Amino acid sequence: MTPQPPVNPDNSGDGRGGPWSDLDRPPLNEKALRQALVRPGSLWTSLDVVPATGSTNSDLAARAAKGEAEAGSVLVAEEQSAARGRLDRTWSAPPRSGLFFSVYLEPDVPQARWGWLPLLAGVATATALARAAGVDTALKWPNDLLLTVDGEERKAGGILAEAAGDGVVLGIGLNVTLRADELPVPTAGSLTLAGAQGTDRDPLLRAVLRSLEKWYGDWRAADGDPAACGLQEAYAAGCATLGRTVRALLPGDQEIRGEAVAVDGDGRLVLATGDGVQRPVSAGDIVHLRPAADAG
Repeated sequence: MTPQPPVNPDNSGDGRGGPWSDLDRPPLNEKALRQALVRPGSLWTSLDVVPATGSTNSDLAARAAKGEAEAGSVLVAEEQSAARGRLDRTWSAPPRSGLFFSVYLEPDVPQARWGWLPLLAGVATATALARAAGVDTALKWPNDLLLTVDGEERKAGGILAEAAGDGVVLGIGLNVTLRADELPVPTAGSLTLAGAQGTDRDPLLRAVLRSLEKWYGDWRAADGDPAACGLQEAYAAGCATLGRTVRALLPGDQEIRGEAVAVDGDGRLVLATGDGVQRPVSAGDIVHLRPAADAG
């Protein structure tokens, strides 16, 4: 991975890296982001940008567990050294090369419906990127963001929801300006590699948080009912997993193969197996085997 200059410790342009370091990756403007997003009546109650951390999810979850995080808190990092995905997988990226942030929410809906939050975040992020970056983002169940790079679907981001305090910490990571020689694995992608029209992280972050506020508000107004607020339909429309033959790797070293035919009202992926049985999957790794057009 190409070495990167140190992240600006105070987001002011005169930190360790100097005002002219890595010009294509300027620091986020914390003050402007707060002015745009933290306002009376907004979902967002605070917004902090830190130069570097291990994981924004871990940091915000620790605050919530101590009662130190208010619902609507947003924590953004210019660099993460130990960001976590599902199954405790870790990953890192060069400073200021992406959007790495977590939000703390206390949904006033039945807890049985909280499982829709990572899917809601996927819909919100895809909606925002279509508008702000001019790229189509597909959703891989349950929590991956896919972009098309050189005609291939590649993972460019992920979402992780964790219970914390009286609510949920929702983390989103998105590769923005990673170059080909910086990708952690060849199957990864970024907005830049997907030909995005805009890669300025400030407007991208504003767009994602505003989209998340809108979808979350509609979901809460419907008491968490994903069908009533249009979330279930929107997720299905953007889900690249549906209609494909997949392999589901389940806890306990179990495996199911079948065609992904639906996402049910509980957010589970429904697989039609070869023996004619429809199996709902609530957790597991999903491997796309063949496109829908080739299945059968």
